[in-house]
Amino acid sequence: MDAVYLIGTACTPFAKRPQDGFKALTREAYEAVLADAGMADGSAIGSSWFGNCGMGSFGQRNIRGQVCFTPLVREGRFPERVPMINVEGGCATASMAFNGAWKDVLSGQSELALAIGVEKTFVPDDPARTQEIFEGGIDQLDPQEWHEYYRLAGEAAGKPFAPNAGGGTVFMDTYAMQAAWHMKRWGTTARQIAIGAAKNHAMGALNPLAQYRFQVSPDEVLADRMVSTPLTRSMCAPIGDGAAAALLCSASFLRTLPAAVQARAVRVRASVLTGGKYRALDEPGLSQLAARRAYAQAGLTPADIDLAEVHDATSFCEIYQAEMMGFCEIGQGGAFVGAGETALGGSKPINLSGGLVSKGHPVGATGLSMIHELALQLRGEAGARQAARARIGLAENGGGVIGFEEAACSVIILQAP
Repeated sequence: MDAVYLIGTACTPFAKRPQDGFKALTREAYEAVLADAGMADGSAIGSSWFGNCGMGSFGQRNIRGQVCFTPLVREGRFPERVPMINVEGGCATASMAFNGAWKDVLSGQSELALAIGVEKTFVPDDPARTQEIFEGGIDQLDPQEWHEYYRLAGEAAGKPFAPNAGGGTVFMDTYAMQAAWHMKRWGTTARQIAIGAAKNHAMGALNPLAQYRFQVSPDEVLADRMVSTPLTRSMCAPIGDGAAAALLCSASFLRTLPAAVQARAVRVRASVLTGGKYRALDEPGLSQLAARRAYAQAGLTPADIDLAEVHDATSFCEIYQAEMMGFCEIGQGGAFVGAGETALGGSKPINLSGGLVSKGHPVGATGLSMIHELALQLRGEAGARQAARARIGLAENGGGVIGFEEAACSVIILQAP
């Protein structure tokens, strides 16, 4: 397989940003990724993949990327006539954009490709619109199918399905049922989930781009407002806005760039997508298959991964994904996180960005924000969050829901310069 390199990454601060529109966020991320790659403009870009989930709720249901890039094309910041492929895949949207750009370069269609994800989910004057954005991540054509699945799953987990009882989205209820089942089956505890949440809030406090920049103790996590038992507010990702981007290029294109750019180029070892299904409660999820395919593509094993960013829409997910990525045995994720193995300085640091629960989760931008964090780590540029052994990094990003798993999952493996 030919080499594909990541030469620029960017991420805006994640926050509630009602004053910033989609075009402003697009410009912010795009200009930042050009700067990170040492490029004066984007004239060499041959293709672009634009990720977004919620813009349709603001009235722009088609040609989203083309609309957001129109001012940049007009100003000569982005080249004319370049194809802009719009991608939508729930919370995995930005990783799908990355995968598309990677394939463009891998196939030889483009020497330089852009992936960008832009999202606004905070609508202060219309919370129903926020709800509408998230409702697109679950089957709206035959909702009785998942209602019945969750009713039966809730009975098996010992947590009856009661959507929105805590004021959150149905997704928080599905994660809570998964957590309850894991606790019942494997003895995982709420304190272990809280330890992971507290760890990620501590990391977010060190991340200048994070939406939440404060620390909380495990006891404070457990004492916070309950969203859906056993998940408290501190264990759940917040609503927010932001954008992130990446520039990928071929080995031949990389050789034409200045030495300083070449020295920071991160190699893409694998990029894999999988699709979800209604699975049995004790059946491994689609992320396990994505990880195994990514390891095979990269010629690596879980032991080779130095650090990871995983999709912790709730803090239980870090426990679960540690198992699915092969970092610990199935059923041992709670003990793994609880013992500090995923903390900075642990055997397998995870979510040193603060994770979704602290860094934030503007759904269409999330996957590329993970790539940005890994790039910082692999380049040795993460500051106080810097992992000591940062040669190989993994990003796991899931989106949408089909039963007890995501509708789509991405696993990407990156290698340090």
